[in-house]
Amino acid sequence: MGTHRSGRWGGRARRSPGVTVRRAAAGDAGRLTRVVRTSRAYEGPYASMVEGYRVGPDYIEAHRVFVAADDTTDRVLGFYALVLDPPELDLMFVADEAQGRGIGRLLAAHLREEARAAGLAGVRIVSHPPAEGFYRSIGAEPVGTVRADPPAVRWDRPELLLRVG
Repeated sequence: MGTHRSGRWGGRARRSPGVTVRRAAAGDAGRLTRVVRTSRAYEGPYASMVEGYRVGPDYIEAHRVFVAADDTTDRVLGFYALVLDPPELDLMFVADEAQGRGIGRLLAAHLREEARAAGLAGVRIVSHPPAEGFYRSIGAEPVGTVRADPPAVRWDRPELLLRVG
């Protein structure tokens, strides 16, 4: 699959050695779903959150979903989904085997570019509690707490704002 460089979804592909961030395609749905469902960050008490979760082709078509893929194998290393109205990071996952390689930071930099190009001043992030430190490390600022909403979400989540403008 090639790197998407133009069109309504943003024109800039961001690269890191051996990795390209590109627009997700409908055919990526199964691989993105697998990254979500196998994430060690959602083991134990958080497992119910991703059990049965699916990233479908319809979701990919409806939102700005971008994939960090290995240049040689096109293996999905991570992905994110940006919702424009209201501006929010809906999903961001890095595959367990790609943790520690800078994929999250690469995706965050791409997210900032996409948000800026869309004319957004900031992006809301409702964080998985263990990921809050990562979001703070990329400059997101705490703005509140989203309270638990059982049975779907059984724990409070940090709410942050990533300024991009």
